[in-house]
Amino acid sequence: MTTGLAPALYVVATPIGNLEDITLRAIRVLKEAAVIACEDTRQTQKLLNFYDISTPTLSYHQHNEVTRAAELIVRLENGEAVALVSDAGTPGISDPGYRLISLAIRHRIKVVPIPGAVAMINALVGSGLPTDSFHFSGFLSAKRSQRRTQLEAIKDARHTHVFYEAPHRILESLEDVAEVLGRDRHVVIAREVTKLHEEFLRGGAADVYEQLKMRDGGVRGEITLLIAKAADDHAAKPDAASAKAQAPKRLAEIMSAQKLDEKAALRVLAKETGVSKSELYRELQRHKR
Repeated sequence: MTTGLAPALYVVATPIGNLEDITLRAIRVLKEAAVIACEDTRQTQKLLNFYDISTPTLSYHQHNEVTRAAELIVRLENGEAVALVSDAGTPGISDPGYRLISLAIRHRIKVVPIPGAVAMINALVGSGLPTDSFHFSGFLSAKRSQRRTQLEAIKDARHTHVFYEAPHRILESLEDVAEVLGRDRHVVIAREVTKLHEEFLRGGAADVYEQLKMRDGGVRGEITLLIAKAADDHAAKPDAASAKAQAPKRLAEIMSAQKLDEKAALRVLAKETGVSKSELYRELQRHKR
């Protein structure tokens, strides 16, 4: 099939919510490509119908990308222009696409990125957190132990951290942020970015957790979690003397709120205040006497 496009793999960014968030170039490429490889043909068809694009589609997702990538390479080598899209945003960013892109490069096939929407970039620029240095880590682990390890690794980070998170896990993740990084570690929840119910929640991890916890029907929608760099915590840790003086009361609060025994609660309090666990323990014993 002959098209107006030069043979190449076109990596096309599509809207992440609002269908108007697409470039004129992306529309032209989708119209002129020989085929559109998409994560979900039904989802992509909504966009194609909106812009009256009749280009045929082909499914390309994480469950068939090994075989489908090889098929697409053959078509590319035969001189076709192939457009690659994901359900929303830029292919390859926490979406299928990397395998096909890397395979095309190995076969010396030209790869042409067509820029557009990326959820994490829109969330970042709307968050109010520093954008001069940031780190995107995809989705947080679904397993709590691994998720807490991820968070421990960024405890003293000097740049903004950006994660995607599933709505049914966001409360658990915020709870872990509060315990590992501190109740007052500044976070931003960017929910449903570019969509009708777009929302940004900003504040300490514990406060944002409580806001979401009180919502009827749970938390819904696409979520990006942004965590401020350590130097930008909006509430400074109390000095050591003040922290030790308030240790017994705060320890009791942690034990009650998080259903922890004294030993586990001491670990949480030590991370929260910056005072060593042994110092807090001695203060607690003095209080008991």
